[in-house]
Amino acid sequence: MVRSFMAVLSLVALVAGGSACASSADVGTALQIVDVTSGWFDAGIVEGGKNKLVPSVSFRLTNVSDREIGNLQLNAVFRRVNEAEEWGSAFVRVFREPLGSKRTGDPIVMRSPLGYTGDEPRAQMLQNSQFVDATVQIFAKHGSAQWVKIGEYRIRRQLLTS
Repeated sequence: MVRSFMAVLSLVALVAGGSACASSADVGTALQIVDVTSGWFDAGIVEGGKNKLVPSVSFRLTNVSDREIGNLQLNAVFRRVNEAEEWGSAFVRVFREPLGSKRTGDPIVMRSPLGYTGDEPRAQMLQNSQFVDATVQIFAKHGSAQWVKIGEYRIRRQLLTS
């Protein structure tokens, strides 16, 4: 009885160790960003009755590899143009159901919690002389692999309402 229990325990440890060491998908080559839309999302009225705009990017991921990919994490880092410091970020987990080979996933929207506030109408805020454009870098991580940059985009000066 003890011997069979130890055999089962050893088998479980072997399987667990093998899956923990299994290679993660190379998301840098396996995923392609498509259908990118960027702009400034109308985040509504905030404290003091001011209008708020935040940088936003939406896109879909296509799995160009020959194996399915699941349990993917994405991080978007927003920066103002010509500034190295991070302005805001967004984190999401995608593909709870694996994305099959040569398939394209549903739209993913990532927005910075930080943005611009002002008293003027939203469309005029984009034309303000103090307005500084922004960029977004999108990083992906699968399994225990390191974060990999999979895209970088300039946030277009357009108003987004959804």
